Amino acid sequence: MMKEAKVVQPTREVRRRVGRREAMVTATGLKGQGKIKLEVGRVTAKGIAPLTKVTAIARRKSLSPVPYLRPEEVSALLEGARKLRYGERNVLLIKVLYQCGLRISEALSLTPSHLTQFEGIPCLKVKGKGGKERLVHVPEALSSQLLAYAYQRGLKATDRFFNLNRKNAHKMLVKAAKLAGLTKRVYPHLLRHSCAIERLRQTGNPKALQWHLGHNSMAMTMRYLATLTMEEALKIQAQVRFEE
Repeated sequence: MMKEAKVVQPTREVRRRVGRREAMVTATGLKGQGKIKLEVGRVTAKGIAPLTKVTAIARRKSLSPVPYLRPEEVSALLEGARKLRYGERNVLLIKVLYQCGLRISEALSLTPSHLTQFEGIPCLKVKGKGGKERLVHVPEALSSQLLAYAYQRGLKATDRFFNLNRKNAHKMLVKAAKLAGLTKRVYPHLLRHSCAIERLRQTGNPKALQWHLGHNSMAMTMRYLATLTMEEALKIQAQVRFEE
């Protein structure tokens, strides 16, 4: 005889096994209220059966500021990376992370075959989370540098530009930051944040940035916008003077 256990709170695994479609429909309906209601089942001896409704209320994350590097800090980081072993490769990787805003996994998997153009605009054909492909703008100068790097090293179309793993990439950034005298904690995803902030600062277009970064929702993009808004507000308020 099958025994029933207690009803569990909806974890990611529960949502996956019960069925994402119902969960997402419900979540979308309540998103504007800052709450999420999920459909889950009871845990039984044979697994999770979607028989009972359990409500989970999750408050929307506050739009807290996102850490990032200013352009002059990125320049200092590049100079630090240039002094390390494999300096040219290090510099190129940092430029790809910062100027293209790629995830570290996306950057490390790049090959010459990923370089392309769309209507004359240099792009990278990137496969992101969930295997979804997107076109990412790459500055023309960086595109030329990647092509020259591939030619000089005799890379084939399917050879990776950066023959290192995530751990070593992180170590390289830490060493470069130390040489640059940066006090901020530097890691690969910080450069993605920095790219997003700079692109949003120059374009003022959150939707275009969402597409560029490959985000499914606007939530993270709005955090970038909130960071810029808060920064601007503080600069304005800092101009206020009070009598002693």
